[in-house]
Amino acid sequence: MEKNENVFSVSDYVAITNQTLEYAYPNVFIEGEVASFKVNQGKYVFFDLKDAGASVGCFMTVWQLRMPLEDGMKVVISATPKLTPWGKFSLTIKTIQPKGEGTIKKTFELLKAKLETEGLFSPERKRQLPELPTYVGIISSTQAAGYADFVKIAERWGGVRFDVAHVQVQGAVAADQVIAAIKYFNTLETLPEVLVIIRGGGSADDLAVFNDEMLVREVAASRIPTLVGIGHEVDTTLAELAADVRAATPSNAAQILLPDKEELRRSVHYSLQSILPRIERSVGEQKTLVHRSLTTAYEAIERRHDEYVHELANDRRLLAELNPHKVLERGYAMVRGEVGVGESISIETRLNYIEAEVKNVREK
Repeated sequence: MEKNENVFSVSDYVAITNQTLEYAYPNVFIEGEVASFKVNQGKYVFFDLKDAGASVGCFMTVWQLRMPLEDGMKVVISATPKLTPWGKFSLTIKTIQPKGEGTIKKTFELLKAKLETEGLFSPERKRQLPELPTYVGIISSTQAAGYADFVKIAERWGGVRFDVAHVQVQGAVAADQVIAAIKYFNTLETLPEVLVIIRGGGSADDLAVFNDEMLVREVAASRIPTLVGIGHEVDTTLAELAADVRAATPSNAAQILLPDKEELRRSVHYSLQSILPRIERSVGEQKTLVHRSLTTAYEAIERRHDEYVHELANDRRLLAELNPHKVLERGYAMVRGEVGVGESISIETRLNYIEAEVKNVREK
């Protein structure tokens, strides 16, 4: 061995190899099939990624696993190659995504069943959207056709404030960007009235971003009512199922959020046309009721008036009968003064006033 040759310790060799790997391959994307999947201590995930010609070990933590994983599933991973202190080469996983319709469907069904059991899709937790919102938050790629379709319809209404969070809607970082945007809107001092998440059509691989478990949970936990429209009408994602309202497409999301002005005018006009006859009928009924009430009241007043007139006439007759002058007319006389022998008295007849002296008084 020549003296100028470098001799490494085992630890130094492992360290310099990892430095070299980190420099040369800071992040690699690899597609393969999952094999020997297992979770140790409830914290660490181990599996092999293989194809027909080779296999490589993979490592990640449980909290990074944002989709159900089983042997036989096709996935695409982003990872950093590493040589372990035990001399075993492995891949340290950063992200993992399903690949292919079979795997995507399988992970979809497994995660759907899990979240459904937890009640994330329950109709009881769904909230209604405001009828005519004035402040709307949008999460989408502003370069995507789906966003353009939404804006084309939504902006016809006018008078609505739209705040847009531009995010990637496919790829390894898309889910985290959408999650960050949801968190951003939910921490604003003035919250939007609705949070709209939209993406146009794409392959099953592209739309799988919206089946990410953490993203789905973030949609369900939003303080702001959510409206989610992903892909075409035939596409269904877990984010849509967790939303308060699901739209078939981005265009449909705009139609749900804000009605067409002309259609609303026609609806109001039709409503007025149908309401006016009812109002006129109601007014007519009220007029009839008021007329009947007035007639009844007038008749009652007339009856009471007649009763008062009759009572007054009776009282007048009685007073007339009690009038002293009536008594005089019948030949009687009124005597005034002390009735005693020798006393002077005044006598009133119908025609005369008489002064007389009492000569004699005897009991009757």
